[in-house]
Amino acid sequence: MPELPEVETVRRGLQPVLEGARIVRVEARRPDLRFPFPAKFAQRLTGKTITALGRRAKYLTMHLDGGPVLICHLGMSGSFRIETADDSETPGKFHHERSKDAKHDHVVFHLVSPAAIQSRVVFNDPRRFGFMLFAEGLADAHPMLAGLGIEPTGNALDGALLASLLKGRRSPLKAALLDQKLIAGLGNIYVSEALWRAGLSPMREAGTIAGAGKKAKEQSERLAEAIRSVIADAIAAGGSSLRDYVHTDGSLGYFQHSFAVYDREGEPCPTPGCRGHIERVVQSGRSTFYCRTCQR
Repeated sequence: MPELPEVETVRRGLQPVLEGARIVRVEARRPDLRFPFPAKFAQRLTGKTITALGRRAKYLTMHLDGGPVLICHLGMSGSFRIETADDSETPGKFHHERSKDAKHDHVVFHLVSPAAIQSRVVFNDPRRFGFMLFAEGLADAHPMLAGLGIEPTGNALDGALLASLLKGRRSPLKAALLDQKLIAGLGNIYVSEALWRAGLSPMREAGTIAGAGKKAKEQSERLAEAIRSVIADAIAAGGSSLRDYVHTDGSLGYFQHSFAVYDREGEPCPTPGCRGHIERVVQSGRSTFYCRTCQR
């Protein structure tokens, strides 16, 4: 499943083409993806101008003049492809070949820019686990977004706030960080990376870094900084580029080559001076990678 940095990379790739463009026509080539398309899906989009393309956690939000807001989720294998009249090929490097079978091109947006440049944005999703839904009024009030926690991308997520979110929680620290009601958009990969950067065990009780003592405050500050920095680094590098994931230009990000612990079972821990090795354990059915020597 693409994580927050991948979705943000998609948003940035789509933004120059979508924002300000008018939707001339929409093709929905099947009745559903993970969920059925909203009633009058193509009809309600046709003729609208896209005023802004946002992101909330792992969701893209396409804001239209006069509404509604189109909420998009990439699912397991969804991707957007930009095509212009002069270039029907998708530029970029492929780590794994994307599907070129037209039967996986499920939604096509026909656009015209303010400069009268025509283009198409195609949503391709072989596994059909993505979805597109309408939000009437404020997007944040939609059931998919209403219960989401704070974004991990700004300075608002500091040690004090993180401690307040984790106070009294006896669940494992990694599980608490994956709770989307606390912090929105954190996923399995970047939680493992952030915990390694902060030197904290994914198995320790979450509430142990939320105490009033100096040590707990240092730990919560260290973890908040690690979360912000690992997400920022991944966005800057273009996302983690897992097997099914591609950017809007067809290329893949390369942050995966900078992973310190994720998917590095058995390798030496990269912490300077640490003689430990990366281990893999399963928590709540998901792989966790960490170093038991320097993560306490």
